[in-house]
Amino acid sequence: MRLFLPLTFFSFFAVMPLASAQNFESMQLAQNLGDVLASEKLCGLTYDQAAIQAFIEQEVSADDLGFTSMLSTMTQGAQFNHGDLSPSAKTAHCSQITRVAKHYGFTK
Repeated sequence: MRLFLPLTFFSFFAVMPLASAQNFESMQLAQNLGDVLASEKLCGLTYDQAAIQAFIEQEVSADDLGFTSMLSTMTQGAQFNHGDLSPSAKTAHCSQITRVAKHYGFTK
């Protein structure tokens, strides 16, 4: 029992940074994908739904329960922020979004 408690304590704190890193990566992916998805209409693009599905299946862990709610929040936030873009900012934004969408196969 004396050895069990220190090992349990150590194991908890050894795994905790890994879990935090995974949560951060999931949140970052949701934020970035949310911006790309929110830009579809703004940038006059049409995304291939099968390509989005394939991206999710490849990049998001199947046990990540929080990803979809974070993606929804990030997508809605990006849509709100897009309303304040100047014409030049919109051009720059859509230029990069178009490149990213093409890179990941969301557009042809």
